[in-house]
Amino acid sequence: MKFSCSGAIIKKINNNPELVKSHLKKARHNLEFYKLNKEHHKFNDWLIVTLYYSLYHSALALITNKNYSSKNHYATILILIKEYSITKDEARLLNELSINKEDAELYTNLKADRHYASYTTNIKFNQETTNTYETKVIDFINKTEELIQR
Repeated sequence: MKFSCSGAIIKKINNNPELVKSHLKKARHNLEFYKLNKEHHKFNDWLIVTLYYSLYHSALALITNKNYSSKNHYATILILIKEYSITKDEARLLNELSINKEDAELYTNLKADRHYASYTTNIKFNQETTNTYETKVIDFINKTEELIQR
């Protein structure tokens, strides 16, 4: 896969373990806010936003761990795919974690729902949707921590 950094959207940065930890801390902080408020179903749109930013900070932790900085949500997922994707055969051989198609779909779907929740006047999200995202975001954060600890 060819990859290039254009403008100030994506930058190569120096190794910064403290920034990696800070992004993970922010991801957990946002998740804690979600958990404190998830029983208030009237505000599922804001729960979606909170889950998205929890996921996004996990993604930022991963790309920071590979010495990248991103100021664009789509650029962030591209860096994740570039730096953490491996084929299924490689995964079987190496028995390693990777960012897979489902993770990329979670990111893009939750990003779209976050945008909808933030910028429309409709209230469309139900408890089932937020619960599904909650499980997937927690799994992603856990995977992030495992990838960073390797």
